[in-house]
Amino acid sequence: MIKKGSGLLFLLLVWITTGLAQQIDFKASALDQVSVGQQFRLIYSINGQASGFRAPAIKDFSILGGPSQSSSTSMQIINGQVSRNIEFSYTYVLQAQKEGTFTIPPAAVTVDGKSYQSNPVTIKVVKGNQSASPADKETGGSAPDEISQRDLYVTAVASKTNPYQGEQVIVTYRIYTRVPISQYSITRLPSMAGFWSQDLIKDNDKLNQYREVINGSEYVIAEIKKNAVFAQKSGTLNIEPLELDVVAQIQRKRARGRTNDPFFDNFFNDSFFGNTFQNVKKTLKSNALSINVKPLPETSRPGNFSGAVGDFKVEASVDRTEMKTNDAASLKFTISGKGNLKLVEKPAIDFPPDFEVYDPRITDNIQSTAAGISGSRTFEFLMIPRNPGDFTIKPIQFSWFDSNTGTYRSISTEAFKIKVEKGSGEGEYISSATNKEDIKYIGSDIRFIKTGNPELRQTDTYFFNSTGFWLWLTLPPILFIAFLIFLRKELKTRSNVALLRNKKATRVARKRLKKAEYHLKHGQAEPFWTEVSNALWGYLSDKFNIPLSKLSMESVNEALTAKNVNPDLINQFIEAISDCEFARFAPGNKTQAMEALYRKALDVITRTEQELK
Repeated sequence: MIKKGSGLLFLLLVWITTGLAQQIDFKASALDQVSVGQQFRLIYSINGQASGFRAPAIKDFSILGGPSQSSSTSMQIINGQVSRNIEFSYTYVLQAQKEGTFTIPPAAVTVDGKSYQSNPVTIKVVKGNQSASPADKETGGSAPDEISQRDLYVTAVASKTNPYQGEQVIVTYRIYTRVPISQYSITRLPSMAGFWSQDLIKDNDKLNQYREVINGSEYVIAEIKKNAVFAQKSGTLNIEPLELDVVAQIQRKRARGRTNDPFFDNFFNDSFFGNTFQNVKKTLKSNALSINVKPLPETSRPGNFSGAVGDFKVEASVDRTEMKTNDAASLKFTISGKGNLKLVEKPAIDFPPDFEVYDPRITDNIQSTAAGISGSRTFEFLMIPRNPGDFTIKPIQFSWFDSNTGTYRSISTEAFKIKVEKGSGEGEYISSATNKEDIKYIGSDIRFIKTGNPELRQTDTYFFNSTGFWLWLTLPPILFIAFLIFLRKELKTRSNVALLRNKKATRVARKRLKKAEYHLKHGQAEPFWTEVSNALWGYLSDKFNIPLSKLSMESVNEALTAKNVNPDLINQFIEAISDCEFARFAPGNKTQAMEALYRKALDVITRTEQELK
């Protein structure tokens, strides 16, 4: 009875540890503080096979994008044991609109039939930087709007307005202009409720630009945004307008500066527009789109149809056709073509009941080009035979809807014959059913003669009342008390926002300088100066708990002097900020001073941190 009680206690401890290791963690994260007009990310992440994501009501921030979904899967095989980890994340891009402290309610998600809620997110929105923009400084203030709607406008065009459900539709946004443009920025992305959307133009892509004569007037036309959209339901679906701010140039007595945006370089240099311009900011809004989505036909729909719409072909292969029991092999099933590839689900494959099969690893090789979404999606199934014999994996069938012909199509792969020989395992697996859940292991009731040097111990030695027993008994309460002390200390530290910002100041500054180094290596001047400036100003704001709106050269000098920082170092810090701001907004070639200022910013932040310790 004593031995039995000790075994039950040990199993209970193992069960508790295993339960904690498999605990689902669904959390939301975002910046604690942002300024009015600032864009930031709201990320929901979960360490499990998630589905049915239910977004919270986001009322106090503008939704510029999302939720975009991503997942990662890792699999390990150790001594025949397979472990698989899945992580899901849902990301929003938000923009702060007004000052105050706002709370975003929890989101909800389903994992293995159970519903989980994230934590709420509280964000403080402070007053934004009210300094004049570079365009205002160049014009000496806001210029009157002298650009008519006929001179500059934006349109939205859909490649199809009457598609099938799940069919790929290309939505293109074009700027039409008869005046030079120095820059543009999208302020509000169109809402596409009922669609799954994918951007086809990346930030670093060269935009498609051409000229066209419309109603006797020549326009420069540029495709600024292009999306592939897939309707998730039938009926009439609406795509809301796109909004953007454009800085156009009208003729003035002042000389026009050269733009840094390669988007319209050729257009700016056109002698037709002369050499004297003044910047004028104009807000544009595209037209809305109404898409009439047709449902997929119910008649002649194959039983294995899973929602794929487009033009596809399939391939299947196994890496081994001869193996031994308990060896691992993989079957790859690849779907390639053009259509809603990211929405294609795993195929139903009839594996032999003697094979243990795990959920597939999904690999996407999908390209997003101006012509749409195409590529391939591969499902790799790990299978382990448990019994010897000759087995056959039946042909894999795949069906999809061809939107060009309006009919369903099906294709089958070849069958695979696999020969399995008996391995060297101690026990055997037998199967009397049709799926892997019914596979049973026998042989545990047979004890084989042990070879080698056996480990002997006294028969009157028991785990109960031993040192190890009392250690296992007292260890959980000790660990629990230590955890409570640590948690209390951590909560106290997190409640002190100023202290938290002070501790993170150097780490945040180094992250920004890391981004600046990336832009430096790639010769990207404007983002480089922005990141260096944010690193210097942000370090001082976080270190001394000074709002960005109240930072100035004088406040920097006072804060550093109050901490007894070396006056020479203070002068070097202020000089670095001045050099950065001058290089950021001054005209001319800025690339020569980038390397020197990067080293200088890194040096002054490092030395200041050492002096403050």
